[in-house]
Amino acid sequence: MKSILKHTTLALALLAALPSCEVDRLPETSISDQTFWQSENDLKSAANYLYTFLPGWSGDDVWSDDAFGLASNGISDGSRLAPATDGNYNNNYALIRAANNILEKAPRALAATSQTIVDRYSAEARFFRAWGYFNLVQRYGDVPLILKTLDDSSPELQAPASPRTQVVDQIYQDLDFAASKLPTPTALGTADFGRISNTAALAFKARVALFEGTRAKFHSYGEPNKHLKIAADAAKAVIDSKQHDLFTGAYFDLFQMAGEGRQNRENILVRQYGVSQTDRVATHAYYRGTLENGNMNPTKSLADSYLMKDGLPITKSPLYKAPVQSIDVFKDRDTRMGDTFMKRGDPMMTTKPIFDIANLVFNKTGFMFRKTANIDDWNTQASTIDRPVLRYAEVLLIFAEATYELNGSISDADLDLTINRLRQRGGVAKLTNAFATANGLTMRDELRRERRVELAQEGFRYWDLIRWKTAEIELPKPVLGNFYFKSEFTGATVNLTPDNYIMVQAASFRKFDPNKDYLWPLPINEIALNQSLKQNPGW
Repeated sequence: MKSILKHTTLALALLAALPSCEVDRLPETSISDQTFWQSENDLKSAANYLYTFLPGWSGDDVWSDDAFGLASNGISDGSRLAPATDGNYNNNYALIRAANNILEKAPRALAATSQTIVDRYSAEARFFRAWGYFNLVQRYGDVPLILKTLDDSSPELQAPASPRTQVVDQIYQDLDFAASKLPTPTALGTADFGRISNTAALAFKARVALFEGTRAKFHSYGEPNKHLKIAADAAKAVIDSKQHDLFTGAYFDLFQMAGEGRQNRENILVRQYGVSQTDRVATHAYYRGTLENGNMNPTKSLADSYLMKDGLPITKSPLYKAPVQSIDVFKDRDTRMGDTFMKRGDPMMTTKPIFDIANLVFNKTGFMFRKTANIDDWNTQASTIDRPVLRYAEVLLIFAEATYELNGSISDADLDLTINRLRQRGGVAKLTNAFATANGLTMRDELRRERRVELAQEGFRYWDLIRWKTAEIELPKPVLGNFYFKSEFTGATVNLTPDNYIMVQAASFRKFDPNKDYLWPLPINEIALNQSLKQNPGW
């Protein structure tokens, strides 16, 4: 568990001296000292620093129609302005510079170690460089492509942004190198669980390619089929590797300590926190500080997307009955809904051991998220539950979607290989082409629905709306919450729709400008520093 961060103190001393902003303008630091880069341990120490950039648990779903916090969100409702600085920009360039530094200096260790070892840690660095660039191109589109460390006299400091096609191609090159040089999960074993594997590189390549392929398709640019084929091929390579499988336990336990470690083959890459309060590398307070406190709450839109167990949506299924009490919302539904949403009878927190109904003072939608909910963690505010960063379920979803978007169809065999394995653990009837036709369902919509519910609360929804070009349709809609059960909800005054659902934010307060909002604004300070860097349209 602690092997990744065993030598991080040294790495941080050498690498973290790099400020998070203006990273491409920094002079060399003490990491260039010739006493470093002399052994495999030095390479591992330097690479360990890169892992600190893996995302932890966050409230990013409030950017989308899946969640709402204690107050409106500027990304979700279209009210934000171009910022002076942006950590999403600066921190990713800090990661890229640290990765470039390793790639330049790792060969110095050849005097004491092998090319295989140098290649392995260079592959980790290239994975993280790809990670940083994908975060950037996802948000900003064209960005400066910097593949070496710079100093104050480097001409690249005044270079214009590189086209997104060039950046994405570089991401693929880095991930191909990583996939060819990194060990398999089996070779990493328990001792090195948490380090980047070859399947992590392939799974991430599939994620990048699906994003770029569908974005190019629905925004009408570039070569969508090129990227969709890359996505399908990379996802299939992970499937065919037989290195991973779905978690054999309950879906809820995927996000508890029961889902930790090498024994859970669904985990391809996680952000590690530890195994106990006494054996930990870091902690988080995500459950108490984000979920229970109301900083991210599920919406009616997300709740309505969960199927009935007969495989039909609530608008079509004869099983669906209008709820009379709050627990009725979960009756005969995909069981993943009850694993993702708090429901009556669930363990909750020290001061309220059993959940009954959401507190509308905090949980503005009348719903509360449940993934990672743990009474002990609420009490200590020091959880060590790992954050899944790449998991096998996402790979299955990528293969299904890429296959459909590439061919305009998907076979029942491929549905069984992917979507139906996920539906099975939710207790939902199989999806077939005949079932979809007979019930007036659209296959694309059902594939997207499956992705939404399987990956709910994990930060995917906003980016899916962006790549599908549906943000302009979904985000301006009003934000609605749970049905208002008058006998259960107490202690708060709320606005209601005519049909008695909680009105959290009216459509009149929400907007999405398709001419500008599909890209994020570049930080104003970065444009001031580099006159060749142009602001994104509309900002």
